[in-house]
Amino acid sequence: MSLVNYSSQYPSLFRHFFVNDLLNGSNWNRPFDKASLPAVNINENKDGFKVEMAVPGYEKNDFKIELSNDQLSISSEKNVENEIKENQQFTRKEYSYQSFSRSFVLPNSADSDKIEARYDNGILTVSVPKKEEAKPKPAKQIAVA
Repeated sequence: MSLVNYSSQYPSLFRHFFVNDLLNGSNWNRPFDKASLPAVNINENKDGFKVEMAVPGYEKNDFKIELSNDQLSISSEKNVENEIKENQQFTRKEYSYQSFSRSFVLPNSADSDKIEARYDNGILTVSVPKKEEAKPKPAKQIAVA
């Protein structure tokens, strides 16, 4: 038994439409797939929490970060339009629209008044410090009387 190469069944003009898009799932537009959400790392240390989100290709003004009732929401909507030159012909043009929204419930130990965010080299970092009373206290010696 031999394998059939489906791409050889279509002329080269249609190969891109039928074979690459329909038979190769990696090229599909997947709006509800996990792949459309940016990867997130959450780190906790004695001073607070750090949320790191991998979002390359964005700019810092593309993000909307909100805090409501101890829920931190990070979202973005980005519409990329390609300029079409006069008398330009194309067989296929796809619009580029990217959006995501991620929400996180903050613990009671979080100091929501001091949250900071920065975007650098494709990584959005949101720092959420802990309240002073929630930070671990250093050990102390108690004298016996």
